Amino acid sequence: MAETKKIKTALVSVFHKDGLDKLLKKLNEEGVKFLSTGGTQKFIESLGYECQKVEDVTTYPSILGGRVKTLHPKVFGGILARRENEGDLEQMKQYEIPEIDLVIVDLYPFEQTVASGASEEDIIEKIDIGGISLIRAGAKNFRDVVIVPSKAEYGVLLDILNAQGAETTLAQRRDFATRAFGVSSHYDTAIHSWFARK
Repeated sequence: MAETKKIKTALVSVFHKDGLDKLLKKLNEEGVKFLSTGGTQKFIESLGYECQKVEDVTTYPSILGGRVKTLHPKVFGGILARRENEGDLEQMKQYEIPEIDLVIVDLYPFEQTVASGASEEDIIEKIDIGGISLIRAGAKNFRDVVIVPSKAEYGVLLDILNAQGAETTLAQRRDFATRAFGVSSHYDTAIHSWFARK
């Protein structure tokens, strides 16, 4: 199995956009294609970069007031498909599933929303579903996919891109996966703590 993987397509779905522009600039220079939804897609296009809509891949619009955007087999298949597995590759071709090599996520600010004294309804809407699922999928398939699980990791990937172009080693992808599961664990713990106080 090749340890070094080239980043060709990035799915970007973030809440905080600050600091993202430098990372997107470098990825664009490296010829990486962008795939995104909603506000993030508009942000990417505002910087002058082409960005394919997730809806164009899935053929489904964002539904339920934005609660369901990325939760679709064409998205998760593109992240979870094992690139060395013939059966996975055949199914990707059969169902027209694009390969997604990089996933950049920044979750809804659940803890900040709780701390702000927001209503229960507002707090519940800040429980990220698609984002946390993207993080877990990208981390699970770290052999083939780079997962950037929060804005704190934007700079980490940018340093790698500056040093070695749009390629990552298996060890680097495993490090990102480790941090990703740390992010998801912390996030779910915060949600559990809030529910447990009720």
